[in-house]
Amino acid sequence: MLANASLLLAVLIGASLPIAATLIICALLLSSIYSPLPLFLAASEIFWKVSTEFTLTSVPLFILLGEILLRAGIAERMYGAVALWLNRLPGGLLHANIGASTLFAATSGSSVATAATIGTVALPEVRRRGYNERLFLGSLAAGGTLGILIPPSIHLIIYGMITNTSVPKLYLAAAIPGLLLAVLFSLIIVVICMVKPGFGGEPIKATWRQRFVSLVDLVPILLLFVVVIGSIYAGFATPTEAASLGLVFAVVLAWWYGKLSLALLHESFIGAMKATAMIMLIVLASYFLNFVLSVIGLSQQLTSFISGLGLSPLQTMLVIIAFFVVLGCFLESLSMLVTITPLVAPIVIGLGYDPIWFGVILTILLELALITPPVGINLYVVQAIRGRGSIQDVIAGSAIFVVSMFALIGLLLAFPDIAMWLPTHFGE
Repeated sequence: MLANASLLLAVLIGASLPIAATLIICALLLSSIYSPLPLFLAASEIFWKVSTEFTLTSVPLFILLGEILLRAGIAERMYGAVALWLNRLPGGLLHANIGASTLFAATSGSSVATAATIGTVALPEVRRRGYNERLFLGSLAAGGTLGILIPPSIHLIIYGMITNTSVPKLYLAAAIPGLLLAVLFSLIIVVICMVKPGFGGEPIKATWRQRFVSLVDLVPILLLFVVVIGSIYAGFATPTEAASLGLVFAVVLAWWYGKLSLALLHESFIGAMKATAMIMLIVLASYFLNFVLSVIGLSQQLTSFISGLGLSPLQTMLVIIAFFVVLGCFLESLSMLVTITPLVAPIVIGLGYDPIWFGVILTILLELALITPPVGINLYVVQAIRGRGSIQDVIAGSAIFVVSMFALIGLLLAFPDIAMWLPTHFGE
């Protein structure tokens, strides 16, 4: 049954069907083949239960927040300030791509929103300043992945809902690894640009006065981060309520900069509706597939298969990591999170690993899926913004940043306290 289900999923993905449609068709076919009960009758109840989940309300709110920041020009101001401070490093604006993605990730919670926003602002500089285009594109795609690791992360919210894990503790656990991954990205850029100085392009010239003046443009993003994350840890708000506060603050910022208008709000709502519809359809389809897999006994088969390998906890963890790496080449990160987590999380927890720690590891693996072909969504986002050439350029530029993700996973396996120190000491 396990082999047949895997083959069916592979065939449907290979047919280039939309991910949500693939998951629903897979669930219906598996139900008709392996279950005597009409499981499709439960679909409406599952869809209603999931769609009314209070935690998921934060998803469209964070997406709308990012849309407003982009259209109000706040992201562009932030990028300009970061560029002035990081221009002295080998690689110049390549570091600005990573730094700006880090800051924007701390407000948007979305990888796609981060890649799209920073890419829109940064891409005009590629030819103007003579950067190696592939590396520049790769830094945007890789930097965008930070959107699902650095709090507030939409993926961590969904993981917490699936595994009944504290979202604030997940946010604490992801903070240090998220910043560390950004540093690892920049280290790779430094090494490449020291070996190939021509890749770094023409640096931006700025005086110290200009740099200090530019700090004003970083204040709104930092205040927004304090409003969203600070309200959670101060006990004033749940993640969903914090998203609402952040959205109100973003509207106030748009008004402060004189950008607030009905046209801006209309465009922001349209963009948020499109992204939310895509995400929620995948989530609903994934939950229905999980229900079918559980009823037909596939979840128990997977557990028995992994347990029967007779491996140590670390070896089993490495097998699970390899499984996610391969799966990430064929399945979109959000659908992989919602579909596979209910199957794998009980196994990992049964091995003695902390579900909070595993949430961070899993999110990094999902980041990896965002920049691995053929379905790495960040690759397509950056290529769409670029609007010319081949997506192979984005793929080639992103490949080197995969090394940083594997390095971080290795560090977390060797030193779990990198993720667990903050939730252990400040999570109560």
